Amino acid sequence: MKPLHILLVEDNEGDILLTTEALEEGGVSNTLSIARDGQEAIWYLEKKGDFTDSSTPDIILLDINMPRKNGQEVLAFIKQSDHFRHIPVIMLTTSSSERDIMTSYRNHANCFISKPMEVDEFMEVVGSIEHFWGKVVKLPQRES
Repeated sequence: MKPLHILLVEDNEGDILLTTEALEEGGVSNTLSIARDGQEAIWYLEKKGDFTDSSTPDIILLDINMPRKNGQEVLAFIKQSDHFRHIPVIMLTTSSSERDIMTSYRNHANCFISKPMEVDEFMEVVGSIEHFWGKVVKLPQRES
């Protein structure tokens, strides 16, 4: 089985470190790419700037509250694109607002997860995401 290629779109360094650690412990072979704001995520997908050698991810973990372009703008970009709309997008955010949840699903997010505040719970949630999308779900073949 090919490693699961995950694009993490996150501006919080602590959450990047925790997510990386949780994925390393998760038992699913993965490759992790990181975009530190919404604009970088779009450049990554479009292979622009520093991301000319990037490959299309299998799934995207997307925060909402970020500089330059927020997660809702990135989600709308992805799901309106013929080239990217097939990529599952998991909203992984500190928000639990009903407005953010509804907007995410209206923009065709595949799921919405509020980040737990406790480290152990956060690690468990990220591990379950990786397990579900890496072992249970059948994803389309990755484009380069």
